[in-house]
Amino acid sequence: MYANDDAFAAKENLITPGRPVFDPTTFGSQGKVYDGWETRRRRSPGHDEAIVRLGASGVVHGVVVDTAWFTGNYPPEIAVDGICADGIVDVADLVDWQSLVARTAVQGDAENAFAVERPRRVTHVRLRIFPDGGVARLRVHGEALPDPDLLAALGTADLAALEHGGRVVACSDAFYGSPNNLLLPGPARTMGEGWENARRRDDGNDWVEVALVAEAELVLAELDTSWFLHNAPGWAALTGRTADGATVELMPRTALQPDTRHRFRVPATPVTHVRMDVYPDGGLARLRLHGALTPEAARISLRAGPRHPPRGPTGEIHRQLLDPLHRAAPARPARRGEGRRVRGRGVLVALPHGGARRRRGRPLRARDRGRRCAAHRAQPGGG
Repeated sequence: MYANDDAFAAKENLITPGRPVFDPTTFGSQGKVYDGWETRRRRSPGHDEAIVRLGASGVVHGVVVDTAWFTGNYPPEIAVDGICADGIVDVADLVDWQSLVARTAVQGDAENAFAVERPRRVTHVRLRIFPDGGVARLRVHGEALPDPDLLAALGTADLAALEHGGRVVACSDAFYGSPNNLLLPGPARTMGEGWENARRRDDGNDWVEVALVAEAELVLAELDTSWFLHNAPGWAALTGRTADGATVELMPRTALQPDTRHRFRVPATPVTHVRMDVYPDGGLARLRLHGALTPEAARISLRAGPRHPPRGPTGEIHRQLLDPLHRAAPARPARRGEGRRVRGRGVLVALPHGGARRRRGRPLRARDRGRRCAAHRAQPGGG
C-alpha cells in the first residue's frame, strides 16, 4: 500500500504469487527490469521502506525476505515491523510499529528466513531496507486471527476459512491437491484449485479434518464439488469433535452430485474440529462451515494470542514456514489408514511460491537452484 521509493521496480512485485523471474535482456525506460521492488541509489543518509496490508490479520510466526536475482543491488541489511490497525487506515496513521525482525544482515540472491516470536495480532507489516536496493518477494507466514468484534457482528461466518483462522490439521491423502485448497477464499477457478486424492483400491475411504477458528455452533455446511465432473465423491459425512474430545454426528453419509454446490443444515452443537469423510474417494473444490462462536470462545479465544505457538528449533520452524501452502502435505501419498498431519500455517500476504529444496540451516543460494544459468553471474544492468 506504500513505498517511499520504487524508482526501478514497483512495490507491488513484493507480493506477486510465484517465483521471481529474470531475463538478462530486458531493459525499460527506468533501466534494468526486475521482478521485485527496487529503489534508486541513495545519496543521503536514511533508508527505504515499503508497507504491506496483510491479506488476513493474524499472528506472525515467520518472515521470508527473498532477494532472488538481486546480486549487486540487494540491501545489506533489513528490518521488519508489524502493527495492528483494524479498519480503513491511512499510512500516516500507522505510527505504533513493533519489531518483528530486528535490523539484521541478509544475503543477495537468497531466501532469507526469520522466525518471529511475538504473540500479537498484526494487520500491516513494514519492510525497511538499509540503505537501499532491491527485494524480489516478501512472505509473511503465520496463523490468521480475525477481528473478534467484526466476526461477532457478522453473526454467522465460515469458521473453517483460512482467512478466519481455520486450518486443515490432518487428511488421509493429498495425492493430486492439497486439502488446504478446501479453505481458500472465493470459488475454485479450476479443478486444480481443489483437494483431490488418489483412486482407492481397497475398502476404506478418504477424509480430511479441519480445526475451526475456535469453538463454535455450526448451522450450515457447504460441500462444493465444482469442476469435479467424473471424480467427485459418491457420498460424504461430517463428524464434529467437541472441546473435551467427544464426537458428534453433524451429517450422516449423504449422496453427492458432481460439479455441484451442496448445502446441508447441521445441528448446532458446540464443536472445535470437523472431519469430512468422502466415500470412497474423490475431489472437492471447497468446504464451508458456517456458524457462530460460542459465547465463551468469542470472549477469550480470539483475544488470547496464537493458539498454536511455534515448536522445535529455529531450523525446523523455518522449514515449516517455507513449506508452500499448496504443498503443505508431503508429496508422498500416505499409506491407507495412516493419516497425515498438515502444517497449519499459511501465508498472510499472498499465496506462496513453489519451493526448491533448501539446505539445512542456511538460505537458498544461486548455485542450489536448478533454474540458474551461467550467464546469471555476469548479468547486465543493476540499477
